[in-house]
Amino acid sequence: MSELDKFKRYTVTSALPYANGPLHIGHLAGAYLPADTFVRHLRLKRKDVVYICGSDEHGAAITIKAKKEGTTPQEIIDKYHNQIKKSFGDFGIGFNIYHRTSSPIHHDLSQEFFLNLYEKGEFIEKESEQYYDEEFDQFLADRYIIGTCPNCKNDGAYGDQCEKCGTSLSPTDLINPKSTLSGKEPILRLTKHWYLPLDKYQPWLEDWLLEGKKNKWKSNVYGQCSSWLKSGLQPRSMTRDLDWGIDVPLEEAKGKKLYVWMDAPIGYISATKQWAIDNGKDWKLYWKNQEKEEDNSCLLHFIGKDNIVFHCITFPSILHAHGEYILPQNVPANEFLNLEGDKLSTSRNHAVWLHEYLDEFPGKQDELRFVLTSILPETSDSEFTWKDYQARINNELVAILGNFVNRVMILMHKYYDGILEQSTLNDVDLSNQVGNTYSEMDENLQSFKFRQGLSSVIDLARTGNRYLTEKEPWKTFKTDPENTRVVLENCVQLIGHLGVLMQPFLPNASKKLFQLLNLENDTVYYDEALDLKKGHQLNKPELLFEKVEDEVIERQLEKLKQKTQAAAPEKTPNISEAKENISFEQFAAMDIRTGTILEAEKVAKTKKLLKLKIDTGIDQRTVVSGIAEFFEPESIIGKKVSILVNLEPREIKGIQSQGMILMAENLDGKLSFVSPGDETNNGSTVR
Repeated sequence: MSELDKFKRYTVTSALPYANGPLHIGHLAGAYLPADTFVRHLRLKRKDVVYICGSDEHGAAITIKAKKEGTTPQEIIDKYHNQIKKSFGDFGIGFNIYHRTSSPIHHDLSQEFFLNLYEKGEFIEKESEQYYDEEFDQFLADRYIIGTCPNCKNDGAYGDQCEKCGTSLSPTDLINPKSTLSGKEPILRLTKHWYLPLDKYQPWLEDWLLEGKKNKWKSNVYGQCSSWLKSGLQPRSMTRDLDWGIDVPLEEAKGKKLYVWMDAPIGYISATKQWAIDNGKDWKLYWKNQEKEEDNSCLLHFIGKDNIVFHCITFPSILHAHGEYILPQNVPANEFLNLEGDKLSTSRNHAVWLHEYLDEFPGKQDELRFVLTSILPETSDSEFTWKDYQARINNELVAILGNFVNRVMILMHKYYDGILEQSTLNDVDLSNQVGNTYSEMDENLQSFKFRQGLSSVIDLARTGNRYLTEKEPWKTFKTDPENTRVVLENCVQLIGHLGVLMQPFLPNASKKLFQLLNLENDTVYYDEALDLKKGHQLNKPELLFEKVEDEVIERQLEKLKQKTQAAAPEKTPNISEAKENISFEQFAAMDIRTGTILEAEKVAKTKKLLKLKIDTGIDQRTVVSGIAEFFEPESIIGKKVSILVNLEPREIKGIQSQGMILMAENLDGKLSFVSPGDETNNGSTVR
């Protein structure tokens, strides 16, 4: 029994998408598909679960979009809320409610939270200098300011974060700041705001996160939080000088709005309240601390890595300060999904938009679910390519899963008119394999290892194909029709179990499979017996999946090429010549292993050096690496790397460095990791 199985009920959330643009496959892979799969799994175990999401309709991103499109923030949020909600519905994400933060119930609850903390004296009130646009006569929120990142020198960094290197910033950190409204350099002017004293909560946060580590939080999540804590938390303003958002409920704060990262996570709670009103439920059971701790709901946040700090530091601090609410049991954050060798980019239209996919691939939701689940960026960035999409569907869904089902159904109808004689699986090895697959899938999903969970189901289909090939029923039918029937009906029972196991991952295909088996219900709970008894009539064979043809993929690649804005001007390749040959013995002398970065921090008084702690499988060692110009320490914790472990140790800036990690340098001089796959164990030899 896993740690999560002990709970009576579950509150599952996915990050609220900004209502300023459509959804793309990177969004799905980050916060929505994993959560939906997990929730389906819980429901099939008959768990009491509420799955919550909604549109985040406040913050500077909305008003910036409105100004760009020459419209109002209200028109922007109405347009994109409806589009996003429809895309989720058409794709089949099973929210209990998809709400919106512009609703009155959310405004009221957010103000209630603010007043609760204000009346307890939790906020620090202080005046500070903030950038002000004289031409537009208004203070500038973080996203209204762009400038040069002091870390990576990207000249398009925002006042809260550089999206190129991931560094968290304050507006005054920017070099050559400019207002996005007037394009002019802003001035500094005094303004008053209310700050949440994160530094006050740091000791409590450290204890709470340590408990999370014991509960097997992902290394990338715990590592990023540890890096923030190690740097020392600072008070963070919970109010903004904006003209769009939730009013700060204080007379002295007239004209000010709540910081979007105060109100947005509260949207999970307000959405649950609305769901409870609509369905006659008690929302407090899913959010409030109960008299007995064992009666508390299990709160899980599914997010992308860019939201880790807000869900693991800011929002828990707000809940802790309030005192009446449960805290997250886990925050399974995913890394980023890239597309065809480049980052997904809304501004460059380098994306596979969900609504376009659904229009161009009608009825192919499960195919996209399968491919994305197979490549989920669970602990490191991963990549979607259309060629890989084609290969995975053709070589796995069609050739393995679909092929097994189709072969069995055709033979059952050919030899026995699709009528069953036996009601159980009469093969010990197959039966054991089925039982093991249920256990493996449950264990993997409880650990948020969705790729491995899906893989175990496909492996069971492989087992079925091997069994069918070994038994050769098409050869034995004439000489031993009774044993042939046993073999084929074992396969039918196996298909039934595959249908049950497929449900969290491929909900539409599982329903189609149940129809082929002529089952009354299109959902089968894990604790239910398959209704495949003597005399049961199977329906006629139909293909579960269709091959993806080359022209379909070429059309998508051409479309992506045409719509993506022109990249930077081509540069003349300046690739260095190959070095002199070495002997095999010289190469063999190098001991290169796979490892995981456990800790990362900048080396004091240097610009280029990071001090890394790496688990090499054979030990945990310190390596000093000159990669600080390209990576923030917290962004690489949990990263899989290749490391030369038998390099002579050397002292660098007073630190004993015991090895060298392998990096690739592109034509621009940018470094990237030479990373092994996530399934590779630490200590595996690279050769």
